[in-house]
Amino acid sequence: MIDEDRTDDFEEKVLHINRTAKVVKGGRKFRFSALILVGNGQGKIGYGFAKANEVSDAIKKASESARKSVFSFELEGTTIPHDVRAQQDGVKLFMKPAKPGTGIVAGSKVRSVLELGGVRDVIAKNLGGNNPINQVRATIKALRSLRSHRQIKEAKGVAQDETT
Repeated sequence: MIDEDRTDDFEEKVLHINRTAKVVKGGRKFRFSALILVGNGQGKIGYGFAKANEVSDAIKKASESARKSVFSFELEGTTIPHDVRAQQDGVKLFMKPAKPGTGIVAGSKVRSVLELGGVRDVIAKNLGGNNPINQVRATIKALRSLRSHRQIKEAKGVAQDETT
C-alpha cells in the first residue's frame, strides 16, 4: 500500500488506552489495549488496535498495525467532496462538507481522525454509541466511501451509456 521509506512522513497519535483486570489467586493481572492513528495530513490515514501485557508493547503493536493499514481518500480542497454516512456496530456517523474557515466540528475521536487525515473543514455528527474503536472504524469507513466529483460523473456516464 505505501512505500516503506515514506513511512517517516506520518504523524502518530495514541487515541485510547484501555486497562482490563483479571482477578487471579495472587491478585489482579492487568492487560492493556491501545488504539493508534497514523496520518500524513494530506489524505492518507490508518489505524491500529492491539493488546499486550504492557502499555508500551500494546502501543508498539498497534503502531505497526496502523502503518500496515494506511489508505488514501478523496479530498476537495480542505473539505470532503460530498455528504457521507457510515455505521459501525452502535455508532452512526454523518459527515458533510463545510465552507473554508469553518474548521472541524466533530467529537474528539472523529476530530482526531479527520485532523490526521488532512481534512480542515467538515461538520460531523455521531448519532450513536461512544465506543472509541467503533467511532474510529465508522470514520474510516466513511472516508473510504468518499468519491471525487470526477469519479461520480464517470460512474454516471458509464451507467448512461449502458442504458442507451
